[in-house]
Amino acid sequence: MFSFWKKKPADGAAQPAATPPVAPDPAPPASVAAPVATPASDTSLTDLGAHADAAPAAPGKLGWRERLRKSILFKDVRELMGANPILGDELIDEIETSLITSDVGVTASREIAEKLRRRTSKREFANADALLAGLRDELIELLRPIAVPLRIDPSCKPFVILTVGVNGVGKTTTIGKLTRRFQLDGHSLMLAAGDTFRAAAVEQLKIWGERNNVAVVAQGSGSDAASVAFDAMQAAKSRGIEVLIADTAGRLHTQAGLMNELGKIGRVLSRLDERAPHEVLMVIDGTTGQNAISQLRQFNAVAKVTGLVVTKLDGTARGGVLFALAREFGIPIRYVGLGERLEDLRVFDPEAFVDALLPDTLGG
Repeated sequence: MFSFWKKKPADGAAQPAATPPVAPDPAPPASVAAPVATPASDTSLTDLGAHADAAPAAPGKLGWRERLRKSILFKDVRELMGANPILGDELIDEIETSLITSDVGVTASREIAEKLRRRTSKREFANADALLAGLRDELIELLRPIAVPLRIDPSCKPFVILTVGVNGVGKTTTIGKLTRRFQLDGHSLMLAAGDTFRAAAVEQLKIWGERNNVAVVAQGSGSDAASVAFDAMQAAKSRGIEVLIADTAGRLHTQAGLMNELGKIGRVLSRLDERAPHEVLMVIDGTTGQNAISQLRQFNAVAKVTGLVVTKLDGTARGGVLFALAREFGIPIRYVGLGERLEDLRVFDPEAFVDALLPDTLGG
């Protein structure tokens, strides 16, 4: 049976009325929670807003550079260019190798290296610092076209975000962080616990719903995920909810049955709105390197991915995979995950990202 779950009301509060859900197939009635009130902004989380992601870190909090300074590319460039190197093909070859080992990808690395060679032959770089600046420019130029923030279309009510990805990428946690972001931007939300393949995922999403005072549509483990999504969209429509975020089962891109289920979810949602889902947001683990390419290729073939969230870029993640994804697919990167806290999910900013991956100068 479907359940429409939210945090229990305080003593004396009006109890939610029961209404039957609408689902693609006949189903027992589901209880419907009372309207969700968006909580007031928590002053400790105000930097989650879309305009504060590239701002300098507040005292005691780590910014982009502090999070990504451990990247292989940062260390390699310092070593290669830090000892007054001779500007020429040999140095460019070393930079190209460093880009490849940092998961930038062979094709993107070659193109960047070739541009640097042409500029070096024209004597555009007076010294190694100028070459470093040129490298930064080329990397930013590669990322700039796919740095497109996610915008909620007010004509789509609800605006449906379907989240997809393989196991263990942090998909459900990302949903919780996105929920808080959208709340602080003034949107009303609802969540759909479509990961019916893993029982713990439903409970995890309910916890996020309770933290944010957001209703969660759920069903038992092993249930039809498409029915959960359909029921949630029906409820969101009837309640005037602005954003519906639907979780899906984490799956390997080689699992044909689960991959086909994604296509079914999309078809079911389109019965209520031919444009739904309005955003297919794929969550990618930044530590998987070039495996992310094959994952995205398979998911995109089934679900037509429209945006990416790249997580776990703090710590030992190379980070170069973002360049490979940009070169291969051109799909917008909406957010990046730089840590575990709510505020560590940042709107993707190519200048801030490249600035964090590479040193400012080779002197200090």
